[in-house]
Amino acid sequence: MSRDERNDGMAEDEVVPVGTEADEARDASHAADEAAAAMGDDDLADAGLPREGAAEQVAAPRSSLAHRLYNGEAGLDVVGKSRLIYKITAAVLLLCLAAMLFRGFNFGIDFAGGNSFRLPGEESSLSDVREAAEGAGADVASAQIVGGDTVLLRTGALESDTERTVVEAIADAAGVQPNQVSPESVSADWGRDITDQALVALVVFLVAVVAFLAVRFQLKMAIGAMAALVHDIIVTAGIYALIGFEVTPSTVIGFLTILGFSLYDTVVVFDKVDENVKDLDKSARMTWSEAANLAVNQTLMRSINTSVIALLPVAGLLFVGAGLLGVGTLKDLALVLFVGLAAGTYSSIVLATPIVADLKEREPEVQALRRRVLARRSSAARQGGAAAPEGPVASARRARRPAGGAATAVAELPGTVQADVVVESPSSVRPEGSGATAAPRPGVRPQRPAGKKRR
Repeated sequence: MSRDERNDGMAEDEVVPVGTEADEARDASHAADEAAAAMGDDDLADAGLPREGAAEQVAAPRSSLAHRLYNGEAGLDVVGKSRLIYKITAAVLLLCLAAMLFRGFNFGIDFAGGNSFRLPGEESSLSDVREAAEGAGADVASAQIVGGDTVLLRTGALESDTERTVVEAIADAAGVQPNQVSPESVSADWGRDITDQALVALVVFLVAVVAFLAVRFQLKMAIGAMAALVHDIIVTAGIYALIGFEVTPSTVIGFLTILGFSLYDTVVVFDKVDENVKDLDKSARMTWSEAANLAVNQTLMRSINTSVIALLPVAGLLFVGAGLLGVGTLKDLALVLFVGLAAGTYSSIVLATPIVADLKEREPEVQALRRRVLARRSSAARQGGAAAPEGPVASARRARRPAGGAATAVAELPGTVQADVVVESPSSVRPEGSGATAAPRPGVRPQRPAGKKRR
């Protein structure tokens, strides 16, 4: 077939040049996109929302403190200030140890042994009963009103003759009959057995906790939790010795209670730390210490709220029950709970996590992660991209999309490509001149090969 015949055939089929059809289709597609965008903006305006691209011009509502703490937009640089925290903690521990060594503990009758006397009486007769017992030769440890109408008098160990003399003296001072006085004698061996059993229970408790934390998290977190627990024990015991309250079985009960509360709060923080550091070496968005510090701030409000709710009733027992109402049996339990809960809150927030972070930063893998993060931020700063976070806490948010532009998903490409991975260029997928025909674009008239006429 000659060239003229082919031209005639094309004229008969009225084939429009491909370039012209592609341009028209592209223009139509752009017009459709613009119309859809305009319709989307109108829908946003009808809904009372700002148009796309105008978000930067509208002031975003200020989020709550808890929300900003969780996202790393505000917070405390707890891990970064670990040295200062260690110094403050060391000073408090030294003060408490000095109080225990030089002042000692005021052990009650249940631990030191002695005698106790119960008799009917009121607050007005309490001082007279105490003076009468001391005049009879007794070493009075405490005298208080229990149950509203009963005087409880505790003294050191007394002989049988001295005990009878004391009974007669306090009965006369209170205006009651000697048979209304109930004397009791407690041996020091009983208190020693209670102390030994409490120590055994404490050791078993600590071993079980270390095993759980080592299996559930890792050994370094178990070390951090134990360090925080030792801090709580020393601080509570030191303040108890400094104030001079009597050590009773209620004190031991409260002491074991605060250990559980302190570990509970610490485990909650460690669980968030474990969540933040998972797959951290793959993303390299922040260092291990920054992820741990972010976890502390994310659980900060929760820890504070939990501690305040726990401290309020205990403060009522201590300041209202023992202080204002004079219920002496409550002060032993209330003081150890109040001090222990406050110390446990402090250790779980600002002590346990920095210890774990300092231990982890000595590992080669964590040090390599730190170098990668710093190198990545330095490279981004040189290229004019997003620099390192300026605040004290690393942000939990991903990088925001550029102002005025659409959000773009950017994936980090690997440094090397395996040999069996085939990467095709756009030119490699274009139709060759061997007769292969690409699929027509939507809205474009199919084109038949040149030289074929419609029959």
